[in-house]
Amino acid sequence: MAEAGVSKAVTWGLFAAWAANDLEELATMAGWARSARPRLKERFPKVPERVWARMELSQREVGVAIGLVGAVVAAASADGARTGGRSPFFRAALAGFGLHGFLHMVQSLAYRGYTPGVATAPTVVVPYALWAARRLRAAGIGMGGASVSAAAPALLPVVVAGAHVLARRITRPRG
Repeated sequence: MAEAGVSKAVTWGLFAAWAANDLEELATMAGWARSARPRLKERFPKVPERVWARMELSQREVGVAIGLVGAVVAAASADGARTGGRSPFFRAALAGFGLHGFLHMVQSLAYRGYTPGVATAPTVVVPYALWAARRLRAAGIGMGGASVSAAAPALLPVVVAGAHVLARRITRPRG
């Protein structure tokens, strides 16, 4: 008889934890990018201006990008719920989400100050990711495996960068 897997609190918890983190990002990202740009340009003078121009984010663009990422996270959570947590897509998204929490903290350390998402990274993102991974292991579902191990680090930048590129295209002025 197959094991039941993990509860929906584990699988849909990914979407809930993501929502908490991204509400913080929604509230702070566009303004932070505007205010942090001069300090970052001073610290990294060799970065070309075209790179800094990409840091110009409208609130609408941030909202669209967050919504696009949310669709991916919701799909991963739904697939996790459907499979009792066994879905490689859910497990890769969970691993990528946990990694993303640690990256928020590293970014803030490197910046030497607040960066969007860092308040919920150590309080929501990382604790949820560690708890969910423990629940999966307790159910006999590992976080390893070739598909999960390879996908997690690759999924995060592709989804985030893809969402921002698509959001910029969707929100740019027409004409």
